[in-house]
Amino acid sequence: MKIAIVGAGGVGGYFGAKLAASGEEVHFIARGAHLEAIQRNGLQIYSANGDVLVKPAHATNAPADVGYADLVVIAVKLWSTDAALRDAEPMVGPSTAVVSFQNGVVAVDAVAKLFGERRALGGVAQIAALIERPGVIRHNGTMAVLIVGERDGTPSPRVQKFVDACVKARIEARLSPDIQKSIWEKYVGLVALSGMTSLTRLPMGPVREDPDTRALARQLMSEVAAVGTAKGVRVDSELVDRVLRHVDGLPRTMVSSMLGDLERGNRLELPWLSGGVVQMGTELGVPTPANSFVYAALKHYVNGRPADARTPRA
Repeated sequence: MKIAIVGAGGVGGYFGAKLAASGEEVHFIARGAHLEAIQRNGLQIYSANGDVLVKPAHATNAPADVGYADLVVIAVKLWSTDAALRDAEPMVGPSTAVVSFQNGVVAVDAVAKLFGERRALGGVAQIAALIERPGVIRHNGTMAVLIVGERDGTPSPRVQKFVDACVKARIEARLSPDIQKSIWEKYVGLVALSGMTSLTRLPMGPVREDPDTRALARQLMSEVAAVGTAKGVRVDSELVDRVLRHVDGLPRTMVSSMLGDLERGNRLELPWLSGGVVQMGTELGVPTPANSFVYAALKHYVNGRPADARTPRA
């Protein structure tokens, strides 16, 4: 299977390397020092699930050189979505499917708008991984799951082909009969955990164990679920409790990627997470006070660390 991955970071780099190591034809679209390191030394993955080195790796900053792919994967931060879709265009042929494994709930609509409903698949990635240094991806914990599906829920051959390729690559993957629901189920937990770990500057353990921060996390989740329901998503009544049980089973030291970006002074996906919930809630008449609080508390860091932010003293 010929797979083109736009964005060779934590998500695209990890899953792409596993697929490439299992024999799939994987092409990475990357930039800068990360691209140069991959071209020179290969793509290195460090993971408790098993280290992987793909050398040589097909990596380029010229998507037109790749040609048409069977599947194009969008795996960039949400603020880079428009640029990633432009990069994808030369690789999208008559039979190409395009799937976003980005955070949030709007990326699949952007894919469908540009490439058409017929080409768009919905996807969910559940993993904590990041670029440790150029050419090297560090996977934190053991969770690494892909969920994919047609937007209309049909069990199509192209989705099954990708799931089979993932299974061969020892990636936990499954087909969703309701991918919109799957995307929102992730969104419920993602918004809360990204917001709470970034707000407190703490990993998940202390956040879930303290009754006050746990209650705030639950309120964040409940607001997201209420917004999803108002948008017509089939959110079941037990979802928040189920997500909290899942969180209780995660490593105590696990942190969100947004906290990592905050600590490194990078841009944040906040406008698409708590900010997105607030915007949708306003449009739908659904109150979102907890998410409004998180958004207001973190919005000064949306474009990276502000120039007048104080540096912590040793």
